[in-house]
Order: sequence, then C-alpha cells, then structure tokens
Amino acid sequence: MQVELNKAQFSSRLQTIYDGWNGSGHAEEYGPISDVEGLLLLSGDPAGEDEPIRKGTAFQTWLLGYEFPSTFILFLKSRVLMLCSANKAKHLQQVKDAHPNVGVEILSMAKGKEPPSDALPKFVEAYSACKRVACLTKETYSGKVYAEWEKALGGLDTKPEIVDLAPAMSTFMAVKDDDEIKLTRTAAALTSTLLTHHIAVKLEMILDKEAKITHEQFAAQIEGRLGSGEGDNAKGPDMKVWSKGRGLNDVDWGSTEFCYSPIIQSRSTNTGYDLRSTHESTDDAIAHKGVFLIAVGMRYKSYCANVGRSIIVDPSKASPEQEEIYNLLLSLQGEVLREMKNGVKAREVYQTAIDFVRSKKPELEKNFVKNIGSGTGIEFRDSAYLLSLKNSRPLRTNMIFNLTLGFSDLVDEGGKKYALHLVDTVRVNADKASLMTEGVRSTKDTLFFLNPENEDEYEEELSSKAKGKAPAKSHANGSPVKNKTAGGKVLRNKTRSAAQEEVLHTAAARIKEHQGELHSTLQNEGLAKYAEGGSAGAGKEGKGWKRFQSYKGEGALPKDVESLRIVVDRKAQTIILPVHGFAVPFHINTIKNVSKNDEGEFTYLRINFQTPGQLAGKKEDTPFEDPDATFIRSVTYRSTDGHRFDHISKQITELKKEVNKREQQKKEFADVIEQDTLVEIKGRRPQKLPEVFVRPALDGKRLPGEVEIHQNGLRYQSPMGSQKIDVLFSNIKHLFFQPCDKELLVIVHVHLKAPILVGKRKAHDIQFFREASDVQFDETGNRKRKHRYGDEDEIEMEQQERKRRQMLNKEFKLFAERVAEAASTSTGDTLEVDIPFRELAFEGVPFRTNVRLQPTTECLVHLVEPPFLVVTLSDIEITSLERVQFSLKQFDMVLIFKDFTKPPLHINSIPSSQLDDVKNWLDSVDIAFSEGPVNLNWGPIMKTINESPYDFFQQGGWTFLGGGGAESDNESDSGSESEFEADSEELVSEESEAAESEYSDFSDASDDSGGGSFDDGDSDGDDWDELERKAAKCKLISYSNNPVLMFPADAKHAEVKGGRGSDSEDERPKKKKGAAASGSKGRANGKPAANGKSKR
Repeated sequence: MQVELNKAQFSSRLQTIYDGWNGSGHAEEYGPISDVEGLLLLSGDPAGEDEPIRKGTAFQTWLLGYEFPSTFILFLKSRVLMLCSANKAKHLQQVKDAHPNVGVEILSMAKGKEPPSDALPKFVEAYSACKRVACLTKETYSGKVYAEWEKALGGLDTKPEIVDLAPAMSTFMAVKDDDEIKLTRTAAALTSTLLTHHIAVKLEMILDKEAKITHEQFAAQIEGRLGSGEGDNAKGPDMKVWSKGRGLNDVDWGSTEFCYSPIIQSRSTNTGYDLRSTHESTDDAIAHKGVFLIAVGMRYKSYCANVGRSIIVDPSKASPEQEEIYNLLLSLQGEVLREMKNGVKAREVYQTAIDFVRSKKPELEKNFVKNIGSGTGIEFRDSAYLLSLKNSRPLRTNMIFNLTLGFSDLVDEGGKKYALHLVDTVRVNADKASLMTEGVRSTKDTLFFLNPENEDEYEEELSSKAKGKAPAKSHANGSPVKNKTAGGKVLRNKTRSAAQEEVLHTAAARIKEHQGELHSTLQNEGLAKYAEGGSAGAGKEGKGWKRFQSYKGEGALPKDVESLRIVVDRKAQTIILPVHGFAVPFHINTIKNVSKNDEGEFTYLRINFQTPGQLAGKKEDTPFEDPDATFIRSVTYRSTDGHRFDHISKQITELKKEVNKREQQKKEFADVIEQDTLVEIKGRRPQKLPEVFVRPALDGKRLPGEVEIHQNGLRYQSPMGSQKIDVLFSNIKHLFFQPCDKELLVIVHVHLKAPILVGKRKAHDIQFFREASDVQFDETGNRKRKHRYGDEDEIEMEQQERKRRQMLNKEFKLFAERVAEAASTSTGDTLEVDIPFRELAFEGVPFRTNVRLQPTTECLVHLVEPPFLVVTLSDIEITSLERVQFSLKQFDMVLIFKDFTKPPLHINSIPSSQLDDVKNWLDSVDIAFSEGPVNLNWGPIMKTINESPYDFFQQGGWTFLGGGGAESDNESDSGSESEFEADSEELVSEESEAAESEYSDFSDASDDSGGGSFDDGDSDGDDWDELERKAAKCKLISYSNNPVLMFPADAKHAEVKGGRGSDSEDERPKKKKGAAASGSKGRANGKPAANGKSKR
C-alpha cells in the first residue's frame, strides 16, 4: 500500500526545526543545540504495544506523519540525510524536494540478498565530519540496522561530541499548528464524551444498585466502548455513546485508542489512592461510599487528551471538608487558567497555584501535588514542560498542557486516607488558557448524597443551617447540609414510599421539561423548513390528465363498425358509437358509467362521460388539459332490442372494471424497483444460513431453504433451486435480529428502502426465520420410564430446549452481524444489527389484530407475524396520544410523519397501564408527544397542513394538540369526577344501583371500543335526542384552547364528554344532593334504555 506523505506539512515543520536551530543563540529553550553542527535522530525496531511512545518516535511521527522504524535522519545546516531500507525509500521519495532551501537526500540500504550499498558509509562519513552532534542520549535502540551502525562507529578514529537533543526536540513540537489543534480537539471531545455519557452514568448506576464489580472490570468495560475482539468476533465502537458527543461525526475509529488503561480508584483500592497516570485499576470490588477517582486519556491520530475527576459519595455532614476541598480545586483551576498565558514561565504557574492554596487553606499545602501537569501532544507526558517550581521554560500560545491539580494523603473523620484531583486538557492562549475537555466538573455532578429518612427533619436542618443555628437533630445516615454547593445527585432513598414519590415526580418533571424543548424545536424547524409559500408536497407532481389513443387511423377500426351499431372493442379499450352516420370511438377512460332503463317497448342506454365539475367540483382540481373546452356529458340511445343493450351495458361495465383494476395495480406497484444484478462471490463458498423459511413465502410446498451472503447482496434459494429471492445491500434500510427468547421463532428481518416483487406480490420486508420449538420427540419416554421416576426426563427436555434456543440465537445473530459487515463493506454506509427491546414492549392494534410492539434503537417494530410493522423513529414528526382518560382502560397512539403527504399511522387499544411506559420511551428517543381525551380526525387535519405548511407553523404548528409536556386538563377533571362517582355511590338507593347493573355490560363495551362511559348516574347533560341532533353537524370543539375540525361521530363523542366534565366544582355538591333526593333521575336522562325510552 502506498503511504501518502503530507509534503506541505513536512516542509512547514522542517522550517520550524531550522528556525529554532539557527536562532538557538537567542532562545533559552534551544540553548543546548546552539553550537552543534548536526542533529541526529536514530530509531530501531518498533517498541512493544505496552511501552510508552518514545520521544524519537513522537518526533518522527510529528515530522513525517508516520513512524518509520530502523530509519536514521541526520539534519545538517544545508541538507537532510535519511538512511533507510529500499522499501521505506520509495515512500520517503515524496518529500525529497518538499523544502525549497533544504535538500533531502535518501540513502537506500541494500536488501538481504543484494551486495552491500554505500548508503551506510556515506551516512557515517557525514556524521563523523561534524564536531558536535545533538541526539537523544537517554534512548536505547535495537535491530539489525542499529547493530550495523554501532559497528561502523567502532571503526572511527574520532567521534563527534554528543549533546542531548531532547529539550530542543520538545520545544520543536510544543507549539501546535492548526492541524494539531484540530486533532487534539477531537481527542478531547472523545474523552469528554466517554466521561460524560458512559463513565459517569455507569458509575451512578453501580452506586445506585450497589452492584458488585471490581475496579479492573469497570476499566475493561470502559475500554470496550472503542470495540473489542478480533476477526469474526470483533465488535465496533459503541455508537450509542459516541453519537452523543459533539463533532464526532467523521471520526476515524481505526486511529482512535486509549493513552492508558482507564484508572478507577475507590476507598477499597488495596494500594491506596494514587494520582499518577501510571497507576493501574486493581481487582478489588468497588466501594459504594467515599471518594472515587477517575482518569481516562484518549489518543486520536497520535494526539492525546486527558481528563480526571473526583466523585464524592455521601460526604460527611459533621465535617464538610471533602466538599470544601473540591470547591477549592474548582477555584484553583480557574486561577491557574488565568495565569497560563503567553510568556509566563512554568514555575510561575506552579507558584501561583501554591500561593492560592496557602491563602485559602494553608494546612493543605503539604498535601498539594509536586507538579500540576506537563505538556502533551504526541507524547502523553513531555517532562521538558513540567509545571513545577524547578522549570523556567516559558509558555507559548497554542501549547497544549495536561493540567493536573490534586491533594493526596488527606484524612477523613474516620481516619481513612483519601485524595482528590481535577484533571483537564488545556490550551494556552495570548491572555489566558482555555479548557479543551469538559463535563462532570460542577458539584451537582460530582457530589452524590443519600436521602434522609425524614424529609421534614431534613428541611428543618436546612432552615436552621441557613439561620446560623445548629440542627435540632443529627441523623447518622442523613444527607449533609450543603454549604457552598447547590444541587448534587441523590441516590438510594431510605423509605420506599419516599423513593416512589420522588421517582414519579422527578420523571414527570423531566419529561415535561424535555417535551417543552422538543416542541419548541419542532416549531422552529418547521418554520425554517417550509419557506413562505412552500408546501409539503413540493417536488411531487399533481394530478395530470393521462393521454390516450384508441386508433391511429380509420384503417384500425374493427369491421363491425360498418353496420353503424354500438361496438365494444376490448383490445383497444374503446367503445365505438354511431353518431349521425359516423363511427365515433370513445376510449374507456372518457366514460364514467353506463345505465339502462326500460320504458314501454323501448330500452334506453345512457352513456355518461367524464366532464369537469364531476370529479372534485373545482376546475383547478380536475385532471383535464383544458377544463374550459366544450364536453359531451352523456349520450342516450333507444332500441327495441333490450337483450342487446343489456349485453352492451355488461360489456362496458366489465371493461371499465378491468381498466380500473389495472390502473389500481399499476398505481400500487409504482414504487416497486427493479434491483441491479446480484454479483455472486467467486473463488470461495458464500457464507450461508441453512434450514430457514422465508416470508413472504414462495409458491409451492413450504420447505426450508438457505440464505447466502454474496458480494453485493443476499440470495434466498429454495430447496428445489427453482425459486430465489435476491436482496441487494444498497436496498436494505434496516436489519433486525430477534432472538427466540420467549418467542416461537428466531428471526433475521430485512426492511427495504424500496419494495421489490416476490412472485406477484409487493414486499417491503423480507424475513428469514426458523422455528425454535422441537416437536420431534417421543412423549411416551419408552425405556426411560423404566429407570426414571418423577420429572427427571422433563427437566432434561427443558435443559435441551434451553440449549437449542441459545444455539439458534447465536447462529442467527452471527449471521446477521456478517450481513451487516458485508453490507457496510459493499456500500460504504454503516449498517448495524438492530435488536428489539422486549422489556420496552407494549400491546397495540396497528392493523386488525392485537400484537406486541417492540422498540429498537432506531425503529418500532412487530416482526412475529405478517403484516409486519417497521416504523423508523427518525421519520416521526410528532406523536398524539388519544383517548387518554381516567375512566378508559385503553388509549390510542397516532404517529405523524415528517413527510406530511404520508397518512398518519394509528396504533389503537394500548392498555392504559402502559401509558407511562410509552411516554417514557417516546421521551427517551426525543419524539415530541401530546395527549388528549378524544380521537382526532386526521384526514382533514393533514389536508389543511399540506395545503400550506408554512401557514400551519406560523399559526402555532402542533401547539393545538396541547403538547409541550403540559398535563392535560381532562386528567384533573376525570380525577375529580371519579371522586364524585365514589361519593354518589354511597348516596344512591339500592333500586338505582340495580338499574345501573343492567347497563354494566354496555358501559364495559363502550370503554373497550373507545367511546365514553355513560354509566354515570349523576350526569345532568342533554338528553339522547338532543345529543343526536347536535351530532348531525360537524362540530368545532375546543381542544387545548385551539379549534380542531372533527367528523360528526367525534363531535358527538366529545359533546358527551364535555357534558360530563363541564360541571364546575361549585355545582357538584348541588348535584350530589339532587342525586340523593331523586334517586336515578339523572341516569334516566344521561343513558337510554334499549327501546329508546328512559328506564323510569
């Protein structure tokens, strides 16, 4: 593979070397090389993976962009010599003429079997001609080339004086250019994302559940976010974590790695707290209290970023020292950042830090770290730029530092030692330094508290603390009183009821706030997407009049027209009518219908034509080229031959039906695509999944076939080889694997971007499955019964069934991952296997039957049986939850798509017990939702939106649904209504209760069917006849303070609900008295008997 070197970058950095070398007499940093005649950079065999990057390797990578092992570079005043192997010389030839003033000479060594070249002698001669040479004196090398170099130096009479090059080399690489800062910024974003969206979340979960896990295991899980395994078992990066970071869309994951294994320390670490980056996570179980130290560093394209945090769980209330020290670290970091600017020396930065500690907490000076960080870049730790009292090197703009602040050997009130640190990657600017890493820094993110047992006493403590008084009572397990911090995370409530109340309140508040943000975003995006005058159907063609032709000339007319009789030409799809002695053809598309009437001895045949004003009522909506032209509306013929007219009428009607059916089929299959040819794999056998069935099923006997992975797609082959289904990778939108856990089938499901034809049917989905149950076993037991008693054989069968299911899951999942890998390789776009989350499933009716709907990472699916449902979550604009009422057992969900021309998807009859689960899921996947008490008629609503989406969003958009996380008004009404009903049941007579029981079945049926419950015996609404008169009109009802158009049935339904829930709180006591006095009078008005009269 040809390695492409960046010539412009090489020239720029070579100029940096020579500028520093030539001006070394004026700069303190370059002092050691001021009078040398050459700079020598040696390299041997590559270092091991566990060894830190050497300075020579880092410098070579900085200069050339790649590491070139066993390559020597000698910088002279006028030229550069490079000694390397023949293969490396081919790559290095790219930079030979990169610099205009400094020439580069490549000395290529001979290959093993070739005679020795003069490359090494020339290099040694140039080296020996110098009196003083700078090189890396502390590095050691190995390898064949270095051995030859040592041998050649042994034969020299005089050798140059050696000077250490390391300090000057650090200065060359210290100031970062734009490309280096960009790479460091990406490394910092990776580190911050991992800390914020995985480590902190995972640690909080461990602490909350008191999970048993070692520090080493936790560190390994963190490393696994970049992928793990090799070959077929390799797993890619965890995009659920990385997708949450900013600026990580174009990351080259092959160039991303950890600088060191993540370091996790807690109170139970057997080696004690250690702030050094060389520390390793131990195999002790993580403690669930005390101080936690986290450190993680990531490298992107050789450039490093590092971050470290302290998490304090249940800090001592009696002595809030830990919280105060952490606040001191936060303040100290701000002070140091202000000091780190261009021209300030490293020791001055440290001095500023130690002075700040002395002024705030002098007793902590002895615990403060001996240095507060170092320069970083390709080298994780550049000791030449150590921020300590002994370093006098100045800081320059665009230097990158790993700023490490901390206190060690601190002692808590229990006598146990602990440490605190705050680590970030910072960039030096002209006036002050800026943070490149972020996240989990404030006290609300790093202080975890335990709830007190008694909240009233806790509030009393807080109030007494605010007044300067001591708390009335101290709790051993209570929450600390916060002094300088506000917020913090609360873990593990001490009382079960308090825990449940807090979870419900917190979840509802979180959802409400998040939904408000989502609705606001929808509104802004809608206004931006649809410019003024734009429409949802932009880019789609409207109705058009299809041109048609019956005959090209008179010669094509059938011979039967000579008799001037009505002729039906099925081949030409034409009706030929005699008009004033001429045979006039009319295409079947011009004919609307035909009718036949008998009057006396004559039969009349009337043929009606398509004319403007009949289809849609508006000329602009009719599909005619010229609606203002003159049209024939109908033609009538009279005849005494009724049988012939009857035959002609049937012929025209059947021809019209055939044409309409053909047009409907053509319209239905309009989006079906014809795939490219499948390219079969040659030279090896394709990977297969045998013994699987396919849906939609092929014609013929149901037999299992096999699925093969080819170069650009999948092929399902029937067992006889006569039928096959090809699916190209370029047409796969989603790939699902559904295990057979608690299911009868194990499934690999492919959802297509565009439908294809399978036989004569259109298919959006192709599914490969195998039945998990095995019915081929002997139920009698035979010989086993002689030796076994009880349930031993049944237990063995269950174990075998469990193993068989595990093997099926493993086989199908492996095949799905291979399909995803092959598709990603073929198309260049990442295809991931999506697995349904059964724990998030809910019941619903998307079509005609009640099914289990399961969310996945990207979709909402039902894959068990056809018709399948696959809804891409990113295609959903908003979700409307309807029929959400306290008295109803079920509610409906309507998914409105971003493509407004697509009809909304209705999922009906979801159990009300799963309402909170559905809300939480919708909120977690960032889908805005609203809820209301009635069903909306989405046909007219979507038509109005499509006419002018911009006007729709200008007038408030989806706010008419009452979204934004606000609680619907009907909930409070229905809640109070239920209290009213409970009271009234105690007051009504036994006779009215008996009357109510007669209608209990009706009320249950109305609940299940989505209507309101009419069994409220105390309703004073309109009588039944009045409601029916009102329902005959289209009503404009008020739904969340905005008008919504509804059909009569919905308006009637809403009126009934409005009649029940419109009573004010002041009127209800009167209502109760009336109910008690008059028995079931209200029920007679509110609920009809079977014969249409009231029960009384």
